[in-house]
Amino acid sequence: MTKIVVAVKYVPDATGDRTFTSDNTVDREGVDGLLSELDEYAVEQALQVVEAGEGEVTVVTVGPEDAADAVRKALQMGADAGVHVVDDAIAGSDAFATSLVLAKAIEKLEYDLVFFGMASTDAGMGIVPTLVAERLGLPAVTFASEITVDGDTVTIRRDGDVASQEITASGKVVVSVTDQTGEARYPSFKGIMAAKKKPIDEWSLADLGLEASEVGGDNAWTAVDSTTPRPPRTAGEVVTDEGDGGTKLVEFLASKKFV
Repeated sequence: MTKIVVAVKYVPDATGDRTFTSDNTVDREGVDGLLSELDEYAVEQALQVVEAGEGEVTVVTVGPEDAADAVRKALQMGADAGVHVVDDAIAGSDAFATSLVLAKAIEKLEYDLVFFGMASTDAGMGIVPTLVAERLGLPAVTFASEITVDGDTVTIRRDGDVASQEITASGKVVVSVTDQTGEARYPSFKGIMAAKKKPIDEWSLADLGLEASEVGGDNAWTAVDSTTPRPPRTAGEVVTDEGDGGTKLVEFLASKKFV
């Protein structure tokens, strides 16, 4: 039986008006949140692995009370159980502290593989999977466009700009997947109803043996110094075709150095 832990994140909806708070952290109260789209691909790949054989998928998230919604979405997709690490002291944590909390949570679970999305859609750093792998003392195979699991061996294909790599690892492995692995499934009505009976454990820092001084914005290694609002969208330039539309189009493209 293959046991897979998938780390997921609750992020602000990218279609909303995302802003920063006065302390330069992302405002998570003024916009709806959801399961990071890139993490949906990780959940999908984990489900495909266990469906091809036998196994269990446990989803782990770190975040405020509302972050439980990200776990519920994964359970609706088909994951078996969830863990929500929630503690007021975690607010403002950077990638290093987040990786510490995730690693401690994963250590408390039984697992063979750990799956991540390639990055979160809010921060977009893409370093948490390898940070967690380092803390767990495991190899990391990252940016997988295709995953094959055969026993205790994991093979991925990583696509670059000019070539593709095939990477193989054995034993316990941390894997991050890209959005090229295939569309994530939509929760079915049956899956939504079944998710209501699936367990979600809630852990605090104390449950993980961590102190507040190890996490949070005041103890972060990285911080946002300042932010600038995105300028409002301006009206486009309208060119009336009076028989010389083609010429004007070429002149416009040349002025922008497109041709």
